[in-house]
Amino acid sequence: MTEILASKKSDLGVRTVSAVVMVAVAGGALWTDGYILIGFIAVIAIILLWEFWGLISKTVASPIWQIMFMICAALYICTACFMLSLLTSPWIGRIAFLVPVGCVIATDIGAYFAGRTIGGPKIAPKISPSKTWSGLIGGMIASGVILIFVQSLYLSKASLDDPYYVIYQFCAGALIAIIAQIGDFAESWLKRKAGVKDSSNLIPGHGGFLDRLDGLLAVLFCMGILFLATANLGG
Repeated sequence: MTEILASKKSDLGVRTVSAVVMVAVAGGALWTDGYILIGFIAVIAIILLWEFWGLISKTVASPIWQIMFMICAALYICTACFMLSLLTSPWIGRIAFLVPVGCVIATDIGAYFAGRTIGGPKIAPKISPSKTWSGLIGGMIASGVILIFVQSLYLSKASLDDPYYVIYQFCAGALIAIIAQIGDFAESWLKRKAGVKDSSNLIPGHGGFLDRLDGLLAVLFCMGILFLATANLGG
């Protein structure tokens, strides 16, 4: 029993140190611009592609289908990274990046506490045994509240005084939470098919980059598709 407790404490320490390093490196890179930011995003994209390949190669036997799935994975990651570079560009304003990041973090926290407190039926126990419907609702509420808060940092007071606009922002935040959870489920399904616990072991105590960014990737991808669609319609 003592050995188990010591192991858990040791693992918590590793996870904490890894998390601090990840936040420091990512925060520093994303707050810069130019070649440093481009290089950081490119490195993350390459790592994610490598982790995707590790999962796909264990899941799909046919080389042709492996190539097809990797093309889809590359389009998925490139679209998300394009949106990331757009949201962190100086001409948009760095606060815009807080929208997907803040909502995804709020989703995880809200889902965790609601799921642990309320419990109830599972969403898809064969894919992710810990995810509950109450957790999803908790994540949606938390994400909606955070989106309203982030928007209040740079929107006019008149906009926030409009109840319909506030409701719209809350619903948008709730939708982001759903998309993030879909991304989480998709990666969990792929890992189960591959027969692995983590996408890689690059981050001590946390698994792989894909394990940590699955929800954010899905949100950035959908934002990128929406941006490209509206840009084409506008053009």
